[in-house]
Amino acid sequence: MKILVVGGTRFFGIPMVNALLAAGHDVTVATRGNAVADFAGEVNSAVFDRTDSEAVKRALGGLKFDVIIDKIAYGSNDVKALLANVSCDRYIQMSSCSVYHEEHADIVEGEFVTRNHPLKWQDRLPDYPETKRNAERAALEFMDENSCTFVRYPVVLGENDYTGRLKFYVDHIRNESPMYVDDMDRAMSFIHEKEAGEFIAYLADHPCSGAVNGCSNGVIKISEIIDYAEKKIGKAAILDDAGDAAPYNGLTDTLSFNTGKARGIGYEFSNLDSWIYGLIDYYVEA
Repeated sequence: MKILVVGGTRFFGIPMVNALLAAGHDVTVATRGNAVADFAGEVNSAVFDRTDSEAVKRALGGLKFDVIIDKIAYGSNDVKALLANVSCDRYIQMSSCSVYHEEHADIVEGEFVTRNHPLKWQDRLPDYPETKRNAERAALEFMDENSCTFVRYPVVLGENDYTGRLKFYVDHIRNESPMYVDDMDRAMSFIHEKEAGEFIAYLADHPCSGAVNGCSNGVIKISEIIDYAEKKIGKAAILDDAGDAAPYNGLTDTLSFNTGKARGIGYEFSNLDSWIYGLIDYYVEA
């Protein structure tokens, strides 16, 4: 298939593109031209600012793709600039589990219904959840809902995670820096960068309409992350209300997501404990 990937030159975009190439697809990667990735095969390139409708039109106007994978749809105007100028049979948008309004265990896709959200044409907002809700809704102005897939992930972790959120705990324990953790018993779901990329590539060959959750099976408590890192490093965490605020503060409940819809199209996610402790080892050793 002829596939346009918007974004895709860092983090889980790289295993995503590599999986598409391994499946034999003709891949065009569109970026602003600021990053170069070493993909495991040849890709076509397009350079434009995806927020600029005229730039998209000059680069790709009139072209049609079998699938567009939009990894960097951060606002409704982003989606408009792309889909008003490039057509496709199917559109896969990298959304987020942050679109859900309530935090709890085993969240299902129907807890946020894209078509029911009131659309606002806006650029990228400080309110990230609302930005992503708008991005999903904007796609339905250009595509039939049955031709759209909205991939909803929780926090993505991995060796190439540039946010440093899991590394925060390792660094603070190693450096004996105080940190503030508001709830040690909070449990969360995550997904590994490789699986995050490979699942989106899987969707190119296995159509799935509407929203679909993706995450590893199981949850981990913040206390379990800290306990494991303490043992590996050989130092105790310094917990202090005046310390640096930990990355996952602020959640109100155990946070996990139902992946039954993904299983229904034949995809099985890994177990969280099969990789999360190895990733902590990586940060400790690095």
